[in-house]
Amino acid sequence: MSSRTAIVTGGASGIGAAIASRLAADGNMVAVFDLDGEAAATMAAELERAGGKSVGLAVDVTDRAAIDAGIDEVRSRLSRPTILVTSAGLSLESNFLDVTAEMWNKSLAVNLTGTFDCCQAVLPDMIEERWGRIVTISSSSVHSGSAWLASYVAAKSGVVGLTKSLALEFARHGITVNTVPPGFIDTPMLQQAVERGFFDVESQTERTPVGRIGRPEDIASACAYLVSEEAGYITGQIIGVNGGRNT
Repeated sequence: MSSRTAIVTGGASGIGAAIASRLAADGNMVAVFDLDGEAAATMAAELERAGGKSVGLAVDVTDRAAIDAGIDEVRSRLSRPTILVTSAGLSLESNFLDVTAEMWNKSLAVNLTGTFDCCQAVLPDMIEERWGRIVTISSSSVHSGSAWLASYVAAKSGVVGLTKSLALEFARHGITVNTVPPGFIDTPMLQQAVERGFFDVESQTERTPVGRIGRPEDIASACAYLVSEEAGYITGQIIGVNGGRNT
């Protein structure tokens, strides 16, 4: 039980919600950042009903001013944040030749630049505290690529590179930075892709050595360890949670 303050972006649904719930259950105060402010408030209320302390804020990770304002509110309502999990993400499936500049820029803005801005905004607090944990959520698609997801894979690959660079730069401040690339996880984003015909759950499950589709809680468990005191000697690492699909 740690009683630190954590920020989880994209924390109102899917993987982000599972991470927020787990970190709160472990004794952390949790700020839920989400584009959907109403959903963020609902999630925070659920965490408080379960006995935690939480705030839910409408934060668009493509808006640096909104990120900074959100962190200011976290400081005033909870405490200085020393845990960040960047779960906000966007997947735009498309034939590569049909990817527009707008689609490309939006994917990078949410998945990569949003991660950059959140990290840059919260790091001064971690430096001041001489302790910090950052976990970025990348994607298992960075290992082998994925057809129809060029902008997403490119952005998430950038997240991996950013993670490794930050790990080296801030290690001496007591800050660790790692990334978790989820495998085939049952989330609203995945279900939307399935409905559009980009994935088949049965065939993907057959390709997974452990024989099941992943759950958001599987990712949350890995994040819970990486933000703990016990993980202080782990930084700059890619911790795959994929049921054995990528080894």
